[in-house]
Amino acid sequence: MGRLVIYAALFAASLIATFLYNGEAIGSIASGAVISLAIPLLDSLVANRLNLRHLWYSARYANQDVRISAAYLFRIKIDGKYLLIKGRRFSQLQPVGGVYKVSESGKHFLASIGAQDDSLIPIDSTSSADLRVRFKGSKIPKFYSWFDSRSGREDSPWREFHEELIGSGILPAEEFPFTFQDYVKREVDKIRYSDHAQSREMLIADIYELLPTAEQEARLRELIEAPHADVVWVSADSIRRRGVLPDGTTLPVAAHSQRLL
Repeated sequence: MGRLVIYAALFAASLIATFLYNGEAIGSIASGAVISLAIPLLDSLVANRLNLRHLWYSARYANQDVRISAAYLFRIKIDGKYLLIKGRRFSQLQPVGGVYKVSESGKHFLASIGAQDDSLIPIDSTSSADLRVRFKGSKIPKFYSWFDSRSGREDSPWREFHEELIGSGILPAEEFPFTFQDYVKREVDKIRYSDHAQSREMLIADIYELLPTAEQEARLRELIEAPHADVVWVSADSIRRRGVLPDGTTLPVAAHSQRLL
């Protein structure tokens, strides 16, 4: 953002000088500066479009409550099929993953911006410390800057992978003492009004892709050949169609599964 501000200030100053000193040497120099600054200014605007969007939200929804939910999802893909697992809270098929957890320092930060626990999901031993909160829209830029710093919050997708696939016995612990994964992308939804939450809502999702070892891939293929009751493998097309299969049957595929594609 700092570079964007500098480019914008120089561009504005050069533009003003071009009009004030039109026909003079300084006006010609300023006109050249306007042209040379246009490209880096546009580049900075594109690079900072998310931060600019959040600044706009902070002004537009300054005094309104905004619900934030930040999660990570695992893309587990074998031969064009994606692994989905039965949800623990809702009767749906969804990617492995879940809401980030925050540490004590993260809780202190959230308290400093007036964040309140979200009541949409009951708070229990499972959901405790979930990064699912509500606060005034004016705090969105500060929240996102903190979230992006990765300080005071979970910074690995391992916990949910272990809980959902290893702790449950779906995959053997001896073959999955660790996982290696690529960070694929982050999706930050535009703010919208949620009837379900009865408030403005912004969802954040980080997508990771599992890079299995040869032994781990073999185990995953066994899971395809001998399916587990809590796991299904579906094509990208079926995910886009919200679970409609070629034979006409329908699986309860969660909408956020499309983030894997």
